[in-house]
Amino acid sequence: MCPSRNILLVGEGNFSFSASVSQLYSETNITATCLQHQDEALRHEGAATNIQTVQDSGGELIFGVDCTKLAECASLQGREFDRVVFNFPHCGRKSGVKKNRELLKNFFLSCVQLLSEDGEVHVSLCNGQGGTPADHPKREWHNSWQVVAMAAEAHLILSHVHSFESDKYHSYKCTGYRSQDKGFHVEKGLLHVFTRSLPFSPAQTLQVEEAVERHRVEYNITAELSDYISRGLLCSGSVHPVRMVQDFLLKGLADKWSISMTTETVPFLLTAEQLQASCPDFKSRDCCWIHLLQKHRNCDAHTSKNIEKVPVLDSQGHTDILPATCATSDKVRIKEAESLMSACSLVDPERESCLYVLRPSLLPHMEELLTKKLINNAGRHGENEGNNTRVEGHKKEGPFGSSNGVTTLLFGLSGLVFKNVPVNLWALPAFHELLLRGIFPSECEPMKLLGQRLEELLAPYGVSLVTEQGALRLIAQPMGLVGRVFASDEGDNISDVCVTVSLNLDLLAVLLFSLPDWRLLWSHDPRFIQHFELCPSPGKPFQPFSLYPEPFSFDISFWTGPTWDERKFHAVIREASHGTVEQVKLIDTFSHPDLSQTSYCYRLIYHSHTHALSHTQALHFHKDLETFLTSRLQVTIR
Repeated sequence: MCPSRNILLVGEGNFSFSASVSQLYSETNITATCLQHQDEALRHEGAATNIQTVQDSGGELIFGVDCTKLAECASLQGREFDRVVFNFPHCGRKSGVKKNRELLKNFFLSCVQLLSEDGEVHVSLCNGQGGTPADHPKREWHNSWQVVAMAAEAHLILSHVHSFESDKYHSYKCTGYRSQDKGFHVEKGLLHVFTRSLPFSPAQTLQVEEAVERHRVEYNITAELSDYISRGLLCSGSVHPVRMVQDFLLKGLADKWSISMTTETVPFLLTAEQLQASCPDFKSRDCCWIHLLQKHRNCDAHTSKNIEKVPVLDSQGHTDILPATCATSDKVRIKEAESLMSACSLVDPERESCLYVLRPSLLPHMEELLTKKLINNAGRHGENEGNNTRVEGHKKEGPFGSSNGVTTLLFGLSGLVFKNVPVNLWALPAFHELLLRGIFPSECEPMKLLGQRLEELLAPYGVSLVTEQGALRLIAQPMGLVGRVFASDEGDNISDVCVTVSLNLDLLAVLLFSLPDWRLLWSHDPRFIQHFELCPSPGKPFQPFSLYPEPFSFDISFWTGPTWDERKFHAVIREASHGTVEQVKLIDTFSHPDLSQTSYCYRLIYHSHTHALSHTQALHFHKDLETFLTSRLQVTIR
């Protein structure tokens, strides 16, 4: 409880808590309310003295106030409070947990109408009532008051919970147990502090224009992926944990190798040919295939002169400069998606003649950038070296720098990549990849050295190194693969080897800062980034701003036709649920012998560490999902 605050106390009985607060914080503006009328309240032992103490301290008392209907109180209308306090609420007499849950829910819905934007709601409960892990012993959830779930109905999140400091309020005498002057057991009571959650934002599509292989293309990024675009988490000066993990890794590797990170911007799109040439192992179903809206050929973004440039921020804070004359609109235009309509499709590559895909890896762009550097270097030195010039990048004059004719430099590129993956706890549809590549003499075992150095850096956080099929895999529990180190022969020179390091910065950020959920990395709540403003060192656990959020489970079953694309189903789930579904489990299937139809039953777990997710909100998302499935995937809900 801080001084110089406007505090509203509800559910007071003998006003002993109000009197204690008035004496402790003389500069605090106290408004104390009571459900009972004044003559009835004065019957409580000590009430008259406490009321006098509050009034002498400049406090205000209002009688006959129902805490579940605060907005109806004429004396409170138009007012705003920094704190609303409800100590040891109870419906009275032998009311069960359901009635007390309802009391809490209605109180939360009522008090937020008088709460300032950054205000707090303080609710003190007896040990075990709240139903959170802070209770010792913890009751079974169904037998508790489910305080977090009740607060979520009013878009409030539990930000702090600590012991109720009964010794601090010397004159406080708790009353009202079973509507009597008897008190509650407050010795092990817990104070729950709730704050406002950000609202769920409407789903949007992004219309993007960019140059891909010297051609201007225009396309839409679907609503479930659009929030990952143009966030600038890797910007220079960013204190986002993804950037902090990248800096930590580069600093650790720089002890043994020089590293040059590119400042060039690369497009989100790849052609199918680019993907196949650089990443032949990628499966088509794991990629986000794109339908183009427009394609402007022969528009050279690099040779155009005297043309207005249209910038857009990429994940590193760089701008992709494109000629405005090739466009009929801004580089990126954010449009409200009508009925949350998804505008990006996953297409069957066998049915399309010209295919584009959201980059699932930065490897094709890495190879293209290295080729440019090598060609430029060959052009600068070609006249002197003639036909003996090589473009592998390991000559002394090469773009990487060298030692004994071989590079000692790792070339780096980082940015956002996309995967078409099922919904589960550790499947990320978008994440930041850090890619490093260098050319080394094979006799020095560079892949082994790089793997060992990465293991030294990451082993304290639970990462282990595993050799598999000639490559090194960085594994951590419970998420699994967080990085790879692999090698390939460098052209005709069998004495040199090209080593590539690929790291998932998002999963590593979860590990290094003990985040409860990778989705927190994409939170718009300023409280998330505030935790990192002092640049905590890796290993310092993140302190969640939303404690003990409740999960909700819903089943859905439907009939489909003879074919069923489960990946499209998962994409629709992400959009309809605003990313709140963290697990999808197939419960049952049944194929009708006569109708060529199959019935599927799935169980979905809704859970959010970034927003106040109530049962009502989760059910609303689930109903949206049914509508989306019917209209987009032509299923019949059972």
